[in-house]
Amino acid sequence: MDELKMILTEAFGDSSNSEGEEEEQFLHVHSVENKVNGKALIRSVFGETHNWERISEIDGLWLCKDFLSPDQQSKLLSSIQQEGWFAESSSNQAMRFGDLPGWAVELSRSIHEVILFGSYAAELENCEKGKEACIFPQDLLWREPLFDQLIANMYQPGEGICAHVDLMRFEDGIAIVSLDSSCVMHFSGVENETCTAQDPPHKVPVLLTPGCLILMWGEARYLWKHEINRKPGFQIWQGQEIDQKKRISVTLRKLGRTD
Repeated sequence: MDELKMILTEAFGDSSNSEGEEEEQFLHVHSVENKVNGKALIRSVFGETHNWERISEIDGLWLCKDFLSPDQQSKLLSSIQQEGWFAESSSNQAMRFGDLPGWAVELSRSIHEVILFGSYAAELENCEKGKEACIFPQDLLWREPLFDQLIANMYQPGEGICAHVDLMRFEDGIAIVSLDSSCVMHFSGVENETCTAQDPPHKVPVLLTPGCLILMWGEARYLWKHEINRKPGFQIWQGQEIDQKKRISVTLRKLGRTD
């Protein structure tokens, strides 16, 4: 709870004597609404908490469907457009290493905050039960910087990405923000590479909606491949084929040490 105390101190200032009593009363009044995980307290200080979903089949895979509001999505898309990366029809990918654009730094900060507040609001007890039950491990969440590499991709309808595991040159802990169009991302274990047509690999589907955030760390990052096949017949969710439109994704990663 030291991080939570630090956040509250930043929000309300350091208190002592009578001020400390006022802060204690504040904490009591707002935490009594939910003594189990402190969700009411976090909400009263920072606004509405976000809803996190743990993909139970894969350790280290978490989805936040409501990460960005429609207005925030529009602003992020505008920032990306202003970069001019996709001005030409032949350009559909851009990478940046080291110093990231200001909007990407702000996006990283927002990811840090939504993980931090989500962990305290809903997953604190799970973190105490085991690292795999946390939204994002503490050693990754508090590294500096959280991310220093980004890749922005623009996919037209029908375009996707083959099954892969991100290069080992990047550290553990990857974040992907999905924009514009919904899609289904499939995960398959790396040990399934020898599967045949008669024995297809087991795949775990995850629906990515506009404005969502997906986190991959640990087993999800190293032991599972992820892919998006947007060819006809592959983008099915709950029995319905997704109406595909242009999709933009922003992937944030941390470069590994070279020494």
